[in-house]
Amino acid sequence: MSQGIHSSAAEMHYPGNLFMVVAPSGAGKSSLVNALLAQDAHIRLSVSYTTRAPRPGETDGVQYHFVSVDEFMAARDRGEFLEWAEVHGNYYATSRVWIEQQMAAGTDVLLEIDWQGAQQVHKQFANAVEIFILPPSLTALEERLKKRGQDADNVITRRLLAAGSEMAHAPEADYVIINEVFDTALQQLRGVVEATRLRVDSQRARHTQLFSELGIH
Repeated sequence: MSQGIHSSAAEMHYPGNLFMVVAPSGAGKSSLVNALLAQDAHIRLSVSYTTRAPRPGETDGVQYHFVSVDEFMAARDRGEFLEWAEVHGNYYATSRVWIEQQMAAGTDVLLEIDWQGAQQVHKQFANAVEIFILPPSLTALEERLKKRGQDADNVITRRLLAAGSEMAHAPEADYVIINEVFDTALQQLRGVVEATRLRVDSQRARHTQLFSELGIH
């Protein structure tokens, strides 16, 4: 797989936090993220760019920005992406400028991303919080992929084979959530978000004047 990143690492503390949710296909990452976004108005999803074809029900600019390979490569060469990677034969990338604008304005940003992209983002945002979603078993993962009905059998087989190597990177994350009972996993995801907002650096960036008045440096 091929990856790239533009510019050098930035050691900045923004009022907004950056969250990365990582999981193998079928672990329930998108369902958890969508539920979190529906309950929390202070966090926004970063819409990635991809060269893969839209799935049924997907809309350009909502789930992804769907672009051609040529368009993707041109944007990459202009340095517009925070990170990019090739996954299952398709290219994916994250916009850098939009994320920095949101965080500077005090809005939390969430990325649905693979483990390779997470590694690249960490080089730019050292304080980014990585959350890895695991299935309760490989059997459950296979059942969810089949129930989803979005992929052909050969694609499901390929995703299952890739899942093992992907999940081996779970120890690189800050938090691991096992998505066995959806409501429990969602509660745990919300807990990570709330706890992150209470980190000293986050509070200092959000409440600069108060910290200054209280003599906290």
